[in-house]
Amino acid sequence: MDMRTKQPFPADHHDYINTNEGWVDRRIFWEEEIYQQELEKIFARSWHFIAHDSQIPNSGDFVTTYMGEDGVIGVRGKLDKVSVFLNSCPHRGNKVCFADSGNAKRFTCNYHGWAFGMDGALMGIHNEHIYEGAIDKSQWGLRQARVENYKGLVFANFDSEAPDLETWLGDYRWYLDMLLDNEEGGIEFLPGTIKSYINANWKFGVENFIGDSLHAMWNHDSGAKAMMAGQAFPPAEQAGSYHGSANGHGWEFATDSVADIAILGQPEVIEYYESIRPKMRERLGRLRAKIFGSLASAAMFPNISFLPGLGTFRVWLPRGPRKTELRIWTIVNKNMPDHIKQMVNKGTMLTFSPGGTLEMDDGENWEGNTQTNKGLLTRQGKLHYGCGSSSRIDHPEIPGIVHQGQYNDANQLAFYQRWADLMNADSWDDVPQRHEPRFAGKPTR
Repeated sequence: MDMRTKQPFPADHHDYINTNEGWVDRRIFWEEEIYQQELEKIFARSWHFIAHDSQIPNSGDFVTTYMGEDGVIGVRGKLDKVSVFLNSCPHRGNKVCFADSGNAKRFTCNYHGWAFGMDGALMGIHNEHIYEGAIDKSQWGLRQARVENYKGLVFANFDSEAPDLETWLGDYRWYLDMLLDNEEGGIEFLPGTIKSYINANWKFGVENFIGDSLHAMWNHDSGAKAMMAGQAFPPAEQAGSYHGSANGHGWEFATDSVADIAILGQPEVIEYYESIRPKMRERLGRLRAKIFGSLASAAMFPNISFLPGLGTFRVWLPRGPRKTELRIWTIVNKNMPDHIKQMVNKGTMLTFSPGGTLEMDDGENWEGNTQTNKGLLTRQGKLHYGCGSSSRIDHPEIPGIVHQGQYNDANQLAFYQRWADLMNADSWDDVPQRHEPRFAGKPTR
């Protein structure tokens, strides 16, 4: 019997994973020490989703969210410029905005009345005369993040040395354009945000969406049958299914199925997408027009997930190593008729919301995955991630790291490889390039 009481933490974070043997160390889902390193090495220097343009269309429109555990405000200011800054007053540290979203001309701290503009600059102070000679207001604004936009998605990053957003996305733009640019007008987010909490490590949700189709055929079988008039998920088609990844971002897909859209059980939604598929071929090419709407799931490193065609888009906000705040929106094509948009919205609520048929299945499992590691001996073990370990291929049309087969752990391992690369790196020069990008510019057409 193994009587060890504690394993030492490896100095090299690649020792927590093994892509050749196909395993991951359980401790990365439980240990506080590892979580604190994640906040520093991953969340403090990654590009984070803040909002979509449709959520902040007018001057003064704002949202509040988190980058790791750092609260931030994203606001559209004058001249259409979006700024993102820490939601913390530099006087005593209180939040300067407690609302989830809204429209404002300024943000004022409740405690001492320090007021900040839409660009985060310190505009005025309650009883400002008492500070005469003691403060330079230009030096005491809210801490600013870098802000970049990819086809309507607003991202922010506090690391001045991080690569730009398009480099961060890399060849994943080829995949992402299927969601964002499959039709003239792009997408929009429907009004409303759903927030829920799960007693699970944030990585379990991300890795589920990045390519775990195997669980759907088992865990969601009864729920899917209930929504599809008794039809089960189609059997795995290994030859026509793929996992593609780039920079830790992943997309799992088939090339000849409409199951993702069909699970809504709403023929008009399927008819809409089929009606614009000729336009998709013009914009994206034959292959991507076939891929969109297939049985697909996707995630962007570190904590964004979505289901192309089904309409759910979410971020996994860490709240410690064993708790996650989940924020969910419904995304639709902007040019969809309104009644089709509401059908998509209804479908996402029935499937992937806190009370959704499929979300309840997943949440229970993610909590179980996490909480079992409370056992000292349990978390000394490894988890198997070796499915499809020898399935990598070179595909003439699909970019990134490509593996063949619907049932596959390839994207999960690529995600954890990126996790270890960043956890190890002292600077961006230390982060290895795992594949040779194909696209130097925008790959849409």
